[in-house]
Amino acid sequence: MRLCDRHGCDNPGDRPAPKAPNSPERWYFCEQHAGEYNRNWDYFQGLSDEEAARREADERRDAGGFRQSSHHGWGGPGDGSRSRDEMTALDVLQLDNDADFTEIKAAWRRLAKANHPDVKPGDADAAVRFQAIQAAYEVLRSAEERRAA
Repeated sequence: MRLCDRHGCDNPGDRPAPKAPNSPERWYFCEQHAGEYNRNWDYFQGLSDEEAARREADERRDAGGFRQSSHHGWGGPGDGSRSRDEMTALDVLQLDNDADFTEIKAAWRRLAKANHPDVKPGDADAAVRFQAIQAAYEVLRSAEERRAA
């Protein structure tokens, strides 16, 4: 068993951490010291200002493609704009694939009122349907919030 590389620590060192950016050499820390190391990690340490600016620009350029692809969110259903979970949730709410959020909310209220345990006390099937309806609405509501952000 390898011990933590932090001086004076006798805990197992099972969490690797790079000694320098783009270096294959690693420190091996325990969980506590790995957290401390990560909080203090400076990705640009040892680089000149020009090198740091170039590296930051390269990172932003490479990651920027993901942000730019968000314009595909305008597409309708059937083009990959909805996840499998969202499609299943629409089925639970008995809606078409192209339903907008106002239709989703109306269907959720209608089905929740019809299957609520207070309306149908003692009906175990209605309680299960109510829980499924609530879960489906939460999936679709969180997806709508993500799209709006």
